[in-house]
Amino acid sequence: MKQLAPILAIVVLCACNSSTQQNKDYMKIPPPTVEKKPKELVAHGDVRIDNYYWLNERDNPAVLRYLEAENAYVDTVMSHTKHLQEKLFNEMKGRIKETDESVPTFDNGYYLYARYEKGKEYPIHCRKKGTLEAPEEVILDVNELAEGHEFFSVAGLKVSPDNQVLAYAVDDVGRRRYKIHFKNLETGETYPVALPEATGNLVWANDNKTLYYVTKDTATLRSDRVKQHILGQTAEQDKNVYFEDDSTYSVYLSKTRSKKFLVINSESTLSSEARILPADKPGLNFTVFQPRQKDMLYYLDHKEGQFYVQTNWEAKNFRLMVCQENQTAKSNWKDLIPHRDDVLLEEFLLFKDYLVLQERKRGLIQLRIINSNSQQEHYIDFGEPAYVAMIYGNPEYDTKLLRYSYASMVTPNSTFDYNMETRAKELKKQQEVLGGYDPKNYTTERLYAKAKDGTEVPISIVYKKGFHKDGNGPLLLYGYGSYGNSTEAGFNSNRISLLDRGFAYAIAHIRGGQEMGRQWYEDGKMFKKKNTFTDFIDCADYLIANKYTSSNHLYALGGSAGGLLIGAVINMRPELWHGVIAAVPFVDVVTTMLDASIPLTTSEYDEWGNPNNKDSYDYMKSYSPYDNVKAQNYPNILVTTGLHDSQVQYFEPAKWVAKLREMKTDQHLLLFKINMDAGHGGASGRFKALKEVALQYAFFLDLEGITK
Repeated sequence: MKQLAPILAIVVLCACNSSTQQNKDYMKIPPPTVEKKPKELVAHGDVRIDNYYWLNERDNPAVLRYLEAENAYVDTVMSHTKHLQEKLFNEMKGRIKETDESVPTFDNGYYLYARYEKGKEYPIHCRKKGTLEAPEEVILDVNELAEGHEFFSVAGLKVSPDNQVLAYAVDDVGRRRYKIHFKNLETGETYPVALPEATGNLVWANDNKTLYYVTKDTATLRSDRVKQHILGQTAEQDKNVYFEDDSTYSVYLSKTRSKKFLVINSESTLSSEARILPADKPGLNFTVFQPRQKDMLYYLDHKEGQFYVQTNWEAKNFRLMVCQENQTAKSNWKDLIPHRDDVLLEEFLLFKDYLVLQERKRGLIQLRIINSNSQQEHYIDFGEPAYVAMIYGNPEYDTKLLRYSYASMVTPNSTFDYNMETRAKELKKQQEVLGGYDPKNYTTERLYAKAKDGTEVPISIVYKKGFHKDGNGPLLLYGYGSYGNSTEAGFNSNRISLLDRGFAYAIAHIRGGQEMGRQWYEDGKMFKKKNTFTDFIDCADYLIANKYTSSNHLYALGGSAGGLLIGAVINMRPELWHGVIAAVPFVDVVTTMLDASIPLTTSEYDEWGNPNNKDSYDYMKSYSPYDNVKAQNYPNILVTTGLHDSQVQYFEPAKWVAKLREMKTDQHLLLFKINMDAGHGGASGRFKALKEVALQYAFFLDLEGITK
């Protein structure tokens, strides 16, 4: 996470004296207390006593009073950083070009783009017909819709094939339970019908009046049902098209590049199944493409009479196969791009004359271009040691231009158009960082820490030139390491506020992600989950051993499953960190995974294990942060959550904080900040969210004794 350039000597002086300058007034302020109500939890003959289980009573006034008391405590303890927080907020906001717009994308006869106006939080979605010189049409001004709402999110904007009706989904709570609305782009009328309990995932059939959308179970929030809505009907008249009755699966919709097929995708962690329907025939039923099979994932697209299938069937790192439209069973699939042990196939994109592959080798993304006619191929050269490049926004099928995004830890987010025939690159837009940012003032490196089992774990790091590798510099180490999600070495302008105050920022590409291939993921999940935590610790030890920092100046940050990471490593090696932030942390692993009514539980048995099985229960209990809090010194800790969080329920961090307060033997900070108006992603709006970042940065800087 993230500017300015104060005099380096002052930064170094402050950092070196952090232990003496740290504000200790908070020790005089009593933290909130919460009543203990012991609840006995029994599984497999094992008894756990949870004194704070009752905090899951969302509507209990005592729970709400406790959360408000925690917020008041944060405000009081951090009040001496108020001016620093304001300065950080203004710095970060000041780097944002307030009047800005995205690179237009041509789709179905229109150039589509989003723009921002000075002082406004939300985008204005627009289009121009045929040419960029055409008059602008505003199709949706989110600022107008958001008036009067503390939280507001719009997702799934889809225009009907005849360009006349916009469907979009709205969440004004933060629980990711959307309502779908319709707007006539010819008249400007918003139709009175609203489709409830939706996910924001929707597709149009080719008849311009039939919309398919996904709804959620109201309790578990599992995306479990596909419905069909016909314009002019009420929501009650919508037809149930498909229900996924396996509670470990969720569903989502897509449409093939050829626009010929609609696809219902059912997916669990380790297996998937697709159903297809001709997009011209919404009256028919979806048919199974290839029946689901244990430990087999596949994703499909369509081009000129053939389906293209990306799959891990007998191919750990995935391969690309093809089959004919009427022969979709896997016995008919034929290799197009074979499996490779050292290359992960992440994504593919079909064009009329080209095939583009997004691959990952030794942790870095490569874009491979194949001419479908000549079979000649090449890779795009990026030229930096650590970066992120991705296929980005390519709705056009019959074109020689590939659009991709590129960034590194020093290079702002950039959008390129790449001519696949001439190999010429055109920079369409680079994120403008106001305030005089110059990438030449910063250095990025790619390091490798050796884990205890000998595995090399990549670390991406950035710091301002002049950073001294003498062990006295503050360093923030970020990690995630779950679900096969790779953490990219990308750019964030907010981070400059730390770098210019003497911090280094590092990403530990730990197992549980997919940076080094599919095996990297499999070696950090289920009964190998502890590799994620020990990798992070080994990266920290490497950075200390190589004088990038020391334990007195080392900080850690992780959110969601990365919050689990933070909770685990401070139990295992509390002395290693001076301060940590656990954002929306998944810390009560056993209790949550035993409760099938909690959102995301059943669909994640293949990630964490099913604790209804004793071996999984025992292993999860051995690392679950809440179950392993003990009487020991802990580092300074800031925990954040959202009351309406749909991914990690607010009561997990609430219970964890209460237990830490009860058990810990130190006098370090323990702060708990709850956004009472938001969910998993925090505040909505491009400026509101910066208030939360400013608090986090002020927490770290204050621990270093940096006050300006």
